[in-house]
Amino acid sequence: MNLQGWLLIILFTALVAAMAKPFGLWLFTLLEGRRTWLHPVLAPVERGFYAAAGVRPEVTQGWRRYGVHMLAFNIAGLLLTYAILRLQDVLPLNPQGLPALAPHLAWNTAVSFTTNTNWQSYGGESTMSQFSQMVGLTIHNFVSAATGIALAFALIRGFAGKQLAGVGNFWADLTRVTLYLLLPACVVYALVLLSAGVPQTFTGSVVATTLEGAKQTIALGPVASQEAIKMLGTNGGGFFNANSAHPFENPNALTNLLQMLSIFALGSGLTYTFGKAVGNTRQGWAILTAMLVLFFAGASVSYWAEAAGNPIHHALGIAGGNMEGKEVRFGIAASALFATVTTAASCGAVNAMHDSFTALGGMIPLFNMQLGEIVIGGVGAGLYGMLLYVILSVFVAGLMVGRTPEYVGKKIEAREVKLAVLAIAVLPLVILGFTGLAAVSKDGLAGLANQGPHGFSEMLYAFTSAVANNGSAFAGLTASTPFYDGLLGVAMWLGRFFVIVPMLAIAGSLAAKRAIPASAGSFPTTGPLWIGLLMAVILIVGGLTFLPSLALGPIAEHIAMLRGQLF
Repeated sequence: MNLQGWLLIILFTALVAAMAKPFGLWLFTLLEGRRTWLHPVLAPVERGFYAAAGVRPEVTQGWRRYGVHMLAFNIAGLLLTYAILRLQDVLPLNPQGLPALAPHLAWNTAVSFTTNTNWQSYGGESTMSQFSQMVGLTIHNFVSAATGIALAFALIRGFAGKQLAGVGNFWADLTRVTLYLLLPACVVYALVLLSAGVPQTFTGSVVATTLEGAKQTIALGPVASQEAIKMLGTNGGGFFNANSAHPFENPNALTNLLQMLSIFALGSGLTYTFGKAVGNTRQGWAILTAMLVLFFAGASVSYWAEAAGNPIHHALGIAGGNMEGKEVRFGIAASALFATVTTAASCGAVNAMHDSFTALGGMIPLFNMQLGEIVIGGVGAGLYGMLLYVILSVFVAGLMVGRTPEYVGKKIEAREVKLAVLAIAVLPLVILGFTGLAAVSKDGLAGLANQGPHGFSEMLYAFTSAVANNGSAFAGLTASTPFYDGLLGVAMWLGRFFVIVPMLAIAGSLAAKRAIPASAGSFPTTGPLWIGLLMAVILIVGGLTFLPSLALGPIAEHIAMLRGQLF
């Protein structure tokens, strides 16, 4: 560890806090459907989409209708992507002549990008044509991110509204977020990356001559445009197999910082949007504070563990931190920070190999995902995931003060608490259930590259990443098999939509309620006591649920490393 590393983590945390208000104000404008400076150019396009689709954006939808339209849109997108991948060999923009994907891989990839997971059981440059990358995958990067923000808008309206008949219009939310936020922001972002050396071309590859005189084929493609939405939309799927460790995706320290900030930009902004919508921005700042405290703690532990290095290496006289699987141009601090950022959000992009982290260094990304991707979280998903824990926390507070729980002027009753518990329970039930199935299955065990605790961690990490819609991996697991492609695809779908449906039900229930003024007996939800309670509930629920699995995996591996044992 050194001062430079700690200053990087502190500076990054401060920049995230500073970004929240400007991004939050723009998101609030879209939530309210207000006119922006982009409307003179983009409003005719927006109206054209509505006219072509027969959508009346002014018509509000109840939570059921909102959810049905959202599910129909995502299922249609999944089927389209599956067809593109299965027909890749006969579609255009395939300069390398790549074959169509196998059915199980096409299924896994289609579900992965539909759910904003971007789990990749393949190497991008050797598997996907440019048409598949741009039409099959990049479009999902936009609309899956827009879907998450639209769903967060629906829940915000539930808390902020007063006896509303609905939670908004899905098609209007989806279109406005895409047109007035994601597209223009990514055009600018892609140009910045392009200026830094990220390629943007339809050339499939270039042949270079090495210093030894050998010929090397270097893959190229429209990277910058995909990289921009990959980060801003917390998608994470890389154009190249090495993801953001590849110099064509992430050339230098400046682009590395920019990519980390863009992962957190919209998630942090939505907390301010929430506070402004409910009429008290302190509510949003309280949520963001809880997120950032948990994030800083995780980043600190990960950096400490990686800087401390491997005790087995130390016993052999090899001093220094753990640089295995890390890029020299980034180093330990930036790699540990990136790993914490990408798993605190549901991004999954990596600039280092998480499978090469120390046991405790790798446990932090795993635990971040097991909390439900709520520490900033994915675009939209992070806020509505955190608000589920808020409901649970105000219920606990209500029990302590002996009053009906309330939050931002809405009574939190048995229906909302039960639905929140149901949504939160999806992650541990599916993660632990599917990991257990893989651990006793011949096909599941066949994919392991390591035995003992680390092998178990590889399986646990894979299903945690899938259900949490993250997409990063302990790469020692061979997941490109029918067993893992099929099961991980189901896990991704359950982790996305089995949380969304009860969340939308909560939004509908809250929207229909009248607002009640705060009284002397109301539990304050903006101060240090509330922030501490919220963090305690998150850690207790997440920690106690997953502690046995962590004990079997990374904790057992760390103890073995201290004893000098190898697997």
